[in-house]
Amino acid sequence: MTQRENDTSMEPGREEQADGNVWLWGSLSRFVAVVALIGLLIDQATKLWLLHVVDLGMTGPYRVLPVLDIVLVWNRGISYGLFQQDSDLGRWLLVCVTVAATLALWVWSTRVSDRFVALALALVIGGALGNGIDRLVYGAVVDFVHFHVGTFSWYVFNLADVWIVSGVIGLLIDSFRPGPNSAAK
Repeated sequence: MTQRENDTSMEPGREEQADGNVWLWGSLSRFVAVVALIGLLIDQATKLWLLHVVDLGMTGPYRVLPVLDIVLVWNRGISYGLFQQDSDLGRWLLVCVTVAATLALWVWSTRVSDRFVALALALVIGGALGNGIDRLVYGAVVDFVHFHVGTFSWYVFNLADVWIVSGVIGLLIDSFRPGPNSAAK
């Protein structure tokens, strides 16, 4: 038995496809899991604090800067408030899409060998999980950060959205890097 075979046979939950590629756990999976978990915890802690300690729904909005307010918005759709869902069927369809996308991103992350790509995927996974938990618990995503300048108003978002957008930007950057890269494969 080779060292690689020995290493993979000793880790629980590590299954290999017929061609030898790992599909549930890869070399950077621990890193991806930790980053995603940290992002998820920060997102959920912030939302819980704003909802249950600050009671933002009753006491807000709060002006933080002339261009930044903390407000409470329940987003029943996806990014930018698209595809608003007022029914339980729509809510659960979005939950299913979130679960499927998160699983696909996890499988992708098991195949990457570049830490930058792994970080980008971890951010997207953590953000998707944070918003998915909101949808499961509240029936909508908790958004609270509102940027505005004069009459221009940016959409209201949360930290999970920041993780998702940052991760997507990382994947885009990787796709333009010279040489073989994980995101363009």
